[in-house]
Amino acid sequence: MCGIVGAIAHRPVSPILLEGLRRLEYRGYDSAGLAVLDADGKIGRLRTLGKVAQLDAALAEQPLAGTLGIAHTRWATHGEPSTQNAHPHMARQRCALVHNGIIENHESLRREQMAAGHVFSSQTDTEVVVHAIHDALEAGQALAEAVRHTIARLDGAYALGVIDTHYPDRLVAARQGSPLVIGVGFQEYFIASDVFALLPVTNRFIFLEEGDVAELRRDRLSIWNAQGALVERPLRESAVAADSAERGQYRHFMQKEIFEQPRAVADTLEGRLSSEGVLPGVFGIDAERIFAAAQAVTIVACGTSFHAGLVARYWIEALVGLPCNVEVASEYRYRQHVVPKDSLFVTLSQSGETADTLAALRIAKASGYATTLAICNVPESSLVRESDLVLLTRAGPEIGVASTKAFTTQLVALLLLTLTLARLHRTGSSAQAAASGQDGLGDDKAHAARQAELLRSLPVQLERVLALDEEVAALAEQFVEKHHCLFLGRGEAYPIAMEGALKLKEISYIHAEAYPAGELKHGPLALIDEDMPVVVVAPNNALLEKLKSNLEEVRARGGQLYVFADDQVPFQADPSVTIIRVPETDDLIDPLVFTIPLQLLAYHVAVLKGTDVDQPRNLAKSVTVE
Repeated sequence: MCGIVGAIAHRPVSPILLEGLRRLEYRGYDSAGLAVLDADGKIGRLRTLGKVAQLDAALAEQPLAGTLGIAHTRWATHGEPSTQNAHPHMARQRCALVHNGIIENHESLRREQMAAGHVFSSQTDTEVVVHAIHDALEAGQALAEAVRHTIARLDGAYALGVIDTHYPDRLVAARQGSPLVIGVGFQEYFIASDVFALLPVTNRFIFLEEGDVAELRRDRLSIWNAQGALVERPLRESAVAADSAERGQYRHFMQKEIFEQPRAVADTLEGRLSSEGVLPGVFGIDAERIFAAAQAVTIVACGTSFHAGLVARYWIEALVGLPCNVEVASEYRYRQHVVPKDSLFVTLSQSGETADTLAALRIAKASGYATTLAICNVPESSLVRESDLVLLTRAGPEIGVASTKAFTTQLVALLLLTLTLARLHRTGSSAQAAASGQDGLGDDKAHAARQAELLRSLPVQLERVLALDEEVAALAEQFVEKHHCLFLGRGEAYPIAMEGALKLKEISYIHAEAYPAGELKHGPLALIDEDMPVVVVAPNNALLEKLKSNLEEVRARGGQLYVFADDQVPFQADPSVTIIRVPETDDLIDPLVFTIPLQLLAYHVAVLKGTDVDQPRNLAKSVTVE
């Protein structure tokens, strides 16, 4: 969501703050601002509505010089997007604050502060925090003490960066429920909500834990935990390159990330496969013993990651023989649960900081699950640090808000999990695979070797599908003037249809929804006419004949079909049916292969419509609030 950057150094910090904000633009925001303590001991503040470029222009006209400062990009929650609601917020020209998260008891605090004489200049929940810190400072508390005193009264989630005119030698940070990282330089320190913001100035980071408060001075760092004890947190070096968030030859980050998928998949598989299958130990110490004892799997995620989990349910139940439940994290955390005995709890997240998924993990850890497994793209994230077992997806930085390579690498990771479980639950695997008519993994080593070879072939398969780019770009012209679109699929193709619909609506703003094709006659057929394009995911599998019957229902009612079909599927094009041929592949990896052309379709439609592909309206990359 929102982005935080802060710095205390011996050099001017405004350029560092501004560059940090630029690198956080992918998170989604509607306003930006910064506050810098100048040589006269006064805080200068600039806030603008819109992109960081507007803030840059304002800074050129009104430079802010100083060696201590904080900055922020805001995604509106409480209060409309406006300059008044933009961060940093200040209290009586003394202290300034930036905040990510939501303060749930802000209304009661606001009433209390207004009664005490505070005047509010914004509609935000954040402003109560800066007023509370100001009151503690005026009562004689030092800055770090004032922040600790204030957060003890807050309900909700927060990552904070605070500066004060009476303490020009320190920057105070705190976190609870929202990520915050400290960058370590030479006699300088930085804070940010994401390591990407700080890569131009350091590759050494300390990740604050829940409840931590940190005081950063130029020559030292102090951290207190939630109990108020001084602690040390480990220093980590990031291997992410500073130029990894550049577009290069591509027009948009999303386009770049679509075409990076063969490499991302290869990286996710590297060192995890032998000629006989998935290598033991890739999920962590003692994972195989835990997996062998597992009697059920629960997968919890949000958005695109939820769709990956839905695909995995088909794989796990068919090939392993274990029941698999998949839930949206924002719903899971607010209902009663029945935890099956010896159940594995799996979370999926690109960022590892998704608030609802983190909350679900914390509930699960207290609910009696046998173990927790995180499948994530960010090794330093909260989700990774708090889970028992971890499998990193190695997608690399994903900047576009609409997830692409994070999705395909999650599918690869889930396939690795499925194949590992299948090897450890051989009887269930064979029986279920036979019952479903699919190729089982079973006891036959030849099957496991074949599956490993299929996975190793994935990067090449994805390269072949990416060759459809020009054909899909031409097809996209037929969608530009449409307002609605229906996506259909059966079996594992249904969640892929859901993901295709999500991509189209996210970046082109065309209303799109997905249905299992067999559900057409139970309602969606009422929508079919010549103005409703119907996109169909049609791999050559056991459900193909059923799917054909569903498509005839659309044709009979004058619908226009756009069918992404395997090379071997005997569909015939006619004026009402457009066929896009996808290279022949195997049932097991169909979901990954058929994902690519749907991503390309969404991308090219959005480009033709002239939308902001990488930063679609109203959306954020890392959803760190409820």
